[in-house]
Amino acid sequence: MILTTTPSVEGREIAEYRGIVFGEVVTGVDVLRDIGASLRNFFGGRSGGYEKELLAAREQALREMEQRAVERGADAVVGVDVDYEVLGAENGMLMVTTSGTAVRLR
Repeated sequence: MILTTTPSVEGREIAEYRGIVFGEVVTGVDVLRDIGASLRNFFGGRSGGYEKELLAAREQALREMEQRAVERGADAVVGVDVDYEVLGAENGMLMVTTSGTAVRLR
């Protein structure tokens, strides 16, 4: 499965459009990561815990979108977009969404 942010796949022709596909992941961020991030925010530096959580959520959302494309008979997803949001009363949830157009290639 080819996933690309471009509107086409170089060297290949789009034979058929199979619809828009999405992947969504909502994950909670735990208290220990919050404490570590607060300290890094105060003293400076990167938050490894948040970065790991973000990477895992993004990969999960991409795999979910890919699976939905497979279910539509696609062999690529073009125009992939990834969005991030924080949710919840205290911004304790991270939402990652991916979207793109499922296509069949020649």
